[in-house]
Amino acid sequence: LIDYQHPHDLLMNLGGEYSLSVGATTIVASGYLVGPAPLGPAAFMHRPSAVENPQSPLAHHHLDSAHVTPGVISLGVERNGFSLEAGAFHGREPDEDRLDLDTGALDSWAVRAGWADGPWAVQVSGGHLKTPERKSPYDESKITASASYFKGDEQRSLAWTAAFGQNRDVFGNLEAYLLEGTRRVRANVIYARAEYVYKDILDAGFHPIGTKHVHRQSPVGALTLGYTRDVLMRAWGHVGIGGDVTGYAVPANLEESYGSPVSFHVFMRINGRAGARVAHRH
Repeated sequence: LIDYQHPHDLLMNLGGEYSLSVGATTIVASGYLVGPAPLGPAAFMHRPSAVENPQSPLAHHHLDSAHVTPGVISLGVERNGFSLEAGAFHGREPDEDRLDLDTGALDSWAVRAGWADGPWAVQVSGGHLKTPERKSPYDESKITASASYFKGDEQRSLAWTAAFGQNRDVFGNLEAYLLEGTRRVRANVIYARAEYVYKDILDAGFHPIGTKHVHRQSPVGALTLGYTRDVLMRAWGHVGIGGDVTGYAVPANLEESYGSPVSFHVFMRINGRAGARVAHRH
C-alpha cells in the first residue's frame, strides 16, 4: 500500500434497508455488515459528477471513505426534501486480510443532514471514529460538506460536485477541497476534477500511546482532464474508450520524493443498465 491508502475487502457492501412512509415523512432504517456510514457525500464511483473518472480522488479519505465501513446501523427521517440521519458503526479501517469481515464493537458515530430539490443536493455531516488507523492508537473526527448538481438524461447531461472535508486528530487538522464535473453530449463525455488536499505523508506511520506532536503537512494540488466516447451502445449497456491526464502541484517538502508528477489513464469502460438508469460501471 502506497502512502497509507486504506485497504478494501472483497465484500464492500452487505446489508439491507427498510423504509416506512407515514404521510409526507419517510423513515429509513438500515443495517450493514459492510456498508456506508452516514458520513460524507456519495462515494466517488456513484456520483454523477465523477462516474466517468476511473481515478479515486486524493480527497477520498477526507470525504467519502466511509462507504466501506465494517458494521453499521443507522436511522433516518426524510420530509419535503430534507433529511436527517444518525448511525453507529465500527470505526477501525479493514485489515490486510481481504476475505474476512472486520466487524467489531459499534464504537463510533456520525450524523448527516441533507436537502435535495430537483437537480440539487446538499449535505453536511460529521462524526467521531474510534482509532480508525491501525498505525495510530488515537481517535479521529471528521467534518464534511458538499453540494451537487445533476440535470439531463442519457443523451445530454451536466453534473458537478463541490466538497470540503476535514480530518481532526491529535496530530493536527487535515483539510481537502474538491471540485469535479462531467458533461455528456450523446456519445461524448468530458470530465474534470480539481483538488487541493493537505496530507501528512512525512510523519505518517506507527505512533505509540503518549506520542503526540503536530505532523508536518504537505498541501498537494491535482487537476484532471478526461474524455470518453461510447463506441457501442446497446440495450444492455454502453462500451466506451477513454483517457485522461492529471498534473500535480507538489510542495517543497515532497519534491525530493515525488518530483513533479504527471499521470495518465487509457481505458475501456462498460456501463451496465437497468431500464433507462445506469446500474453499475466497470
